[in-house]
Amino acid sequence: MFTTILLTNPGTAAPLAPEMVTALRNAWGGSDLRWLAPGEAVEFDMLETPSNRWDVWADVQRQGVDLIVVPSVGRRKKMLLADMDSTMIQQECIDELADEAGVGERVKDITARAMNGELDFDDALRERVGLLRGLDAGVIDHVLRTRISYMPGGRTLLSTMKGDDAHAVLVSGGFTAFTAQVAAHLGFDENRANTLMIEAGKLTGKVGMPILGRQAKVDALEQITKRLGIAETDVIAVGDGANDLGMLTRAGLGVALHAKPSVAAKCDVRINFGDLMALLYIQGYSKADFIA
Repeated sequence: MFTTILLTNPGTAAPLAPEMVTALRNAWGGSDLRWLAPGEAVEFDMLETPSNRWDVWADVQRQGVDLIVVPSVGRRKKMLLADMDSTMIQQECIDELADEAGVGERVKDITARAMNGELDFDDALRERVGLLRGLDAGVIDHVLRTRISYMPGGRTLLSTMKGDDAHAVLVSGGFTAFTAQVAAHLGFDENRANTLMIEAGKLTGKVGMPILGRQAKVDALEQITKRLGIAETDVIAVGDGANDLGMLTRAGLGVALHAKPSVAAKCDVRINFGDLMALLYIQGYSKADFIA
C-alpha cells in the first residue's frame, strides 16, 4: 500500500484545487481523500505506485504543488536528522561570514559548486575557510544576530515530532558556532558540525580536523540509531546539498528540501514549494496534530 500526498505553500501559492486532487485520485484509483490541512495538504492511499508518477509530478510542479508517494506503513519516524544551512536556516553561514570579510562572491561561487556536487566537499571547505583568515571572531555573533533567518515551519516540525517522542539531530558541514545556537533555538537534542579555529580573537583560516562532510552525516545516522536502539528505517532525513545525499539515500525517508537540481534528481521525495511542515504532512500528521 502506498500513500500519495499533495501539498503547497499557502504563503506563496494558490490553495490546492479540490477538482485537481479528485481527478488525480480517480485516475490513480485511490481511496477517499483525507485533508491534512484545508487547501494546503491532502492525501489518499493506493495499492501500487503509478507508472506515470513522475510525469504527473512534473505537471503539478508547474502549478506550484509538491507530489510525494511513500509506503503507507511506517510513515511516522522516531528520529529527525537534519542539515542546517539552506535547510533549517535560510542562509549558508560561510557565505555570510565571507560577505563580512569582503570575499562574498568568491566564496558563494565555491559553495554553490560544492553543494551541487561539482567540487570535493573537504577541499572546498578548506579553501573557503582559508579566505576568512584574519577575520575578527566577533563577526560570528554579528552574523548570527543580523544575517541568519530560520526556515519557516522548523519549530513546529521539532515540537510536533518531539511531542511524539522522536529524537532530533542537527548535523552540518558548517560550524559549531552556528549549530549550537540553531539547535538550542529550534529544540534539537544534539548537534554535530565543524569547528572554526580561532587564535587571539581572529579566525586562523583553518578548520578543526577531522572535517565533517558527507560521510560524517552517514556516520551520525549509524551511530545515533544504534545508540537509541532504533532502525535506520525509523529516521527521516532532510537536506539540500550534495554532502547530504549519503544520509538522504540511507535513511528510511530522505527529503530533498528546496534542493540543488543534481541532489533532487537522486531523491524520490522532493519538496520545492512547501516549508518544513511538509515533513509532518509526509509522515501523516494533520495540521490539527501540530504543536506550535
